[in-house]
Amino acid sequence: MLTFNKIISICCFVLLITMVACGDSGSNPGPDSKEELSLSERNLLRAMELTDSAISAHFSGAGMAMARYYNPYTDVRSDEIGSIWMYTSAIEAVNAILHSLERQKGGGNSKLYDEHFNRYAEVLSSLYENAKFYQGTFELVSYTQTKEWTIYGVNRGAGKGAASVAGIMNVYDDQMWFIRELVESYKLTGNDAYLQEAEYLTEYVLDGWDCTIDDNGEELGGITWGPGYVTKHSCSNGPMISPLVWLHEIYQGKSDQITHRYIDAQDKETRRTVQVTKSDYYLDFAKKIYAWQEERLLRSDGVYDDLMGGCSPGGPETETVNGKTYRKGIRCREMAGPAITYNSGSMLSGAADLFRVTGDDQYRKDASNLSDASFEYFANPEQTKEGYYTWDISGFNNWFNGVLMRAYVDAYPEHKPVADYIDSFQKNLDYGYENFLYEGFLPTNLLVGWSQTNNNNRTEGMFNFAFAAEYAVLARYELEK
Repeated sequence: MLTFNKIISICCFVLLITMVACGDSGSNPGPDSKEELSLSERNLLRAMELTDSAISAHFSGAGMAMARYYNPYTDVRSDEIGSIWMYTSAIEAVNAILHSLERQKGGGNSKLYDEHFNRYAEVLSSLYENAKFYQGTFELVSYTQTKEWTIYGVNRGAGKGAASVAGIMNVYDDQMWFIRELVESYKLTGNDAYLQEAEYLTEYVLDGWDCTIDDNGEELGGITWGPGYVTKHSCSNGPMISPLVWLHEIYQGKSDQITHRYIDAQDKETRRTVQVTKSDYYLDFAKKIYAWQEERLLRSDGVYDDLMGGCSPGGPETETVNGKTYRKGIRCREMAGPAITYNSGSMLSGAADLFRVTGDDQYRKDASNLSDASFEYFANPEQTKEGYYTWDISGFNNWFNGVLMRAYVDAYPEHKPVADYIDSFQKNLDYGYENFLYEGFLPTNLLVGWSQTNNNNRTEGMFNFAFAAEYAVLARYELEK
């Protein structure tokens, strides 16, 4: 197995070769000199270049500690360590590259696959191994049981398995984004360890589903932001839909079973268990989560709000039933914003995946409506530069926007108008790359470029990986469309 330092050396070598081929490693490289390349291959080469640069700059040491920020103009890496969410963005970029390499091979271009697939599979393995610095163990009282869990905390610990994860120190959406990548990694590499970890974390996340019973005998539903919270967020529900559909597909036609925990709808207190097939279990939960979020967080303008607030109780509480302690159900009454691209994006991908496996035309209609509504709401024509769409990049939106772009790619097979929406991302990435690429990095603002003050040019690691992932997804899209 390659050591991390060897991986970085290879990455830097590939980066150097790529930049020489493109004609310039400075801030204004000009058009790609390899005009004979297909758009798909060009996108993939750029994805690899950006990823290799980001890995080299943001990760250090044998434990791959991730610096949140890096400034390519000053070559300064920040002391602040990225959260597990930020760390997962690197896995996302590598997965996207592996997926695109696989598609290149399937399309008859095995050269790139043969040269790079195993290398990135090794990088992927190292990323997962060192993600264990974010792991910790705690005991959780949930709606149906008390159980000890080993999951991923927000912050990196001093050693593997030593992270603080109790209460608000872990959130369900971080596990969801990690699950998504684990399932993708399993499908790409066949490594069963990735699938086992994905299913374990899925069990943890679904243990957070509010299965307490309302006055009508129905589950209250929804997953709080984390076990230490009471608000129920778009980001702690929607991202779980697609991975659940993928798990359903993995087990479709198989007899593997899983324990479903629930509360009796008649007496509203008794906790029960039943054995069900994994395929049915995962698909049923995907449908339930989708329905819950659509009913409670879809706005009148067709996009999704951020969360359900105004909840009671005001903090996590427990109750005793038949001598055992459980978490109390949470009733939330108020939609709250703002609308953010990734919340609509996760539901769009979910709708596309649910339509693909169920054939229920309502999911297709939902996907079409949400595609159009989200582009209308979030994309601003010619706000920054004539002929280009501006996407809000404040806060973490550069990564959020990438979730929506990926969802447009998911929706494309059944709703061709999204081709124009996808093209807006292609154009912005290309403009940034062809005008502002510097030392293998793109600026936070692709249409404006870098600051004239070098010290102001630090970049978020997760943004660097987000741009790379977008290029890789676009490479695959160009082949599949």
